[in-house]
Amino acid sequence: MITLIPYTESDAGRWDALVGSSKNGTFLFYRGFMDYHRSRFTDCSLLFEKKGNIVGCFPANYFEEEKAVYSHQGLTYGGLILDRRMGYDEVAEMFDLLCGYYKAKYGAERLIYKPVPYIYNRYPSEEAMYCLFKKGARLVARGLSSTIDLSDRLKLKGSRSYCVLKGKKAGLAVVETNSSADISSYWQLLSDCLRSGHGVSPVHSIDEMVLLTERFPKNISLYICKSSDGRLLAGCWLFKCGEVLHTQYLASSDEGKQTGALDLVISEILENHSSGYRYLDFGVSTEEGGKVLNNGLLFQKEGFGGRGVCYDVWEIALRSN
Repeated sequence: MITLIPYTESDAGRWDALVGSSKNGTFLFYRGFMDYHRSRFTDCSLLFEKKGNIVGCFPANYFEEEKAVYSHQGLTYGGLILDRRMGYDEVAEMFDLLCGYYKAKYGAERLIYKPVPYIYNRYPSEEAMYCLFKKGARLVARGLSSTIDLSDRLKLKGSRSYCVLKGKKAGLAVVETNSSADISSYWQLLSDCLRSGHGVSPVHSIDEMVLLTERFPKNISLYICKSSDGRLLAGCWLFKCGEVLHTQYLASSDEGKQTGALDLVISEILENHSSGYRYLDFGVSTEEGGKVLNNGLLFQKEGFGGRGVCYDVWEIALRSN
């Protein structure tokens, strides 16, 4: 029998221990990462215990205006994070418990479930997907990401290869850094690019990125490309999630675009910083829940050998469960 335990701050150690040994958790589920923006959400996360051992956790928040529980709005993906010994029967029991709890405790009418994409699993872990089917969940969003299998990489397309060569000939240099000065300079470049290109600002603040980098120095690094005279041209953050490298916040100045700076950053990561990893995941090239595909962005990612992995969002009507 499995017992449901509403998460409290005193459970942080047990939570993190489960994530660290789970079959499908990444460092994004550690409370030090989840809680940096906890003031924005009403946390309603859960732990699951069996025979005195924590065997699962569920990162979640409640959105009162929608009468909905999300897993989790502050995370790209979520869902049940599981001890590798858990099979279908245990996962189905956890599903029943959490659905019943949220309906009774919060009066929630919907559960929005964002499963961990399979490339992040350390061990097969899709029992929850069958539970979603059994409970009549419907697919409400699907993002298309581009992922490189580092064990069997495709060759770079001509345009990407040409840009990398152009960057090398221009004497550009790529470095890994977590210095506050480099982060500040890159943040300004990133913000300018997002504002001029899309009319938006970064989801995180610079203070949040500095905080997360300090908390997880082994998992988060900034890679930047500079000209021969030291001018910042392009870069990206790299999140190291188990066997997966995930690029975040890619940006390039106009000069950087002309000299192939961002292509050189990605090439440097692939050639010299990907040893020991299975995948490099660029993230989604879609907007509006997957209804809009950014073909230019997809073309660039596929040029490096990235191929499709879906980031799904499912909805369960709790009133009928």
